Amino acid sequence: MKIGIIQQANSADVDNNRSRLIDKIGECAAAGAQMVVLQELHDSLYFCQQESVTNFDLAVNLNGTEIDTYRKVAKLNGVVLVTSIFEKRATGLYHNTAVVLDSDGSIAGYYRKMHIPDDPAYYEKFYFTPGDLGFKPINTSLGRLGVLVCWDQWYPEAARLMALAGADLLVYPTAIGTESSDTADEQSRQLEAWLTVQRGHAVANGLPVVTVNRVGHEIDPSGQTGGITFWGNSFVSGPQGEFLYRADNKETVAVAEVDLKRSENVRRWWPFLRDRRIDEYGDITRRFID
Repeated sequence: MKIGIIQQANSADVDNNRSRLIDKIGECAAAGAQMVVLQELHDSLYFCQQESVTNFDLAVNLNGTEIDTYRKVAKLNGVVLVTSIFEKRATGLYHNTAVVLDSDGSIAGYYRKMHIPDDPAYYEKFYFTPGDLGFKPINTSLGRLGVLVCWDQWYPEAARLMALAGADLLVYPTAIGTESSDTADEQSRQLEAWLTVQRGHAVANGLPVVTVNRVGHEIDPSGQTGGITFWGNSFVSGPQGEFLYRADNKETVAVAEVDLKRSENVRRWWPFLRDRRIDEYGDITRRFID
């Protein structure tokens, strides 16, 4: 499977962000991509740096014109397209939602982000209700996609449940970077931890991982911090955690190839699912074991 990655720096101009993405989707398709993955909340700036009710104006409906635009783009280019939107489910009820469009322009399915952070410069709990759809892969013409979103990528339980439900690969639209007060050493440690934990999901589950992050510096409108410098470093890893592709910290359009048959072989060599002690894992659903 050939997978297109679009790592973009955004502005406050939603129409311009979307227009550039549409052009880049076409660029990926022309380079042979069968699937294209976009970064988290790709149409706008990462607005969660501050708590402001006016930002709810950015939210869109699943049956709105914005999704219809991306449906047409997926069909025109003949690609499976993984998008990431600020979903308005109802007034006062919003989600961080990945919408997957099949190559014929139909909606293959969607996933609502389950783990919602609340940290300095990442005030997502103000905006997003936790997902209620569970960890269920989305069936597409290319295979079963285990789509998760950003903060979900730190949780091995999420990756495992997608694998147990039959996902062929794990896909993470992402918006993560460095807050200005962190030291250089801490910035480096955080980036390496982020790469390592996701490669660990690939190894533990015998599945490829596709992670697409945003890039560039975005100011904090509240002025409380120096803003976020997004890491970029979008990557594709194979089922043993090996890098098949890794971007730098600049805007990037790239196509990487994944051999899904390799996952079959890796799972035969390392049968982690076979050797799980499911009879002893009951405490995993507890918050903490005192």
